Amino acid sequence: MRLLLVEDDRDLARLLKKNLEKAGYAVDVSHDGVEGEYLGNEAVYELAILDLGLPQRSGISILQNWRAQQNTLPVLILTARDAWYEKVDGFKAGADDYLAKPFHIEELLARINALLHRFHQLPGGHQLQVGGLTLDEDHQQVITENGERIDLTGVEFKLLRYFLLHRGQVISKSTLNDQLYDFDSDKDSNVIEVYINHLRRKLGKDRFETRRGQGYVFKEELP
Repeated sequence: MRLLLVEDDRDLARLLKKNLEKAGYAVDVSHDGVEGEYLGNEAVYELAILDLGLPQRSGISILQNWRAQQNTLPVLILTARDAWYEKVDGFKAGADDYLAKPFHIEELLARINALLHRFHQLPGGHQLQVGGLTLDEDHQQVITENGERIDLTGVEFKLLRYFLLHRGQVISKSTLNDQLYDFDSDKDSNVIEVYINHLRRKLGKDRFETRRGQGYVFKEELP
């Protein structure tokens, strides 16, 4: 799951990136408004965390421009501007959530989780339930229909969370690759096949259908 963080405070951006990666997200960081707006129009992000007081272009302008272009990217505003009328302005510009600084990282992660679940029309909470499987996002484990709790590696967790949020969709290797790694990481598309096979061994081979030349589909209903 890949996120865009637009934050000009470099120390805060580094801290946020570290915590978001620990929670299983790939994160690209921009420190100015022009680049941030450009990146947000790339179709690789599941959510953007947007500061308002940015150099070159304000967060409100970025958000207004995205929405004017019918860009539906979920946006969480993270800012020191905490007056009620500033929050109203943020929501009117198109924000999906608003969190004022200072904040606790646990609250930010919970809000990101809630936004992603809602955007994909799934119930909120710290567990993702699809097709008889329950993904415990706090502990990065999956619970099967039989109640067995299975540990996942970091890559397995990222892949399974993306499949569950995009259930029933054909997902290409390149899309999965984009969701696993940020701009600064070395990408290896062969890794995807290896980890799909790991998930098949843990959850059953019928859970992931291979569509030759297209990608993979997570099956909610087993044959």
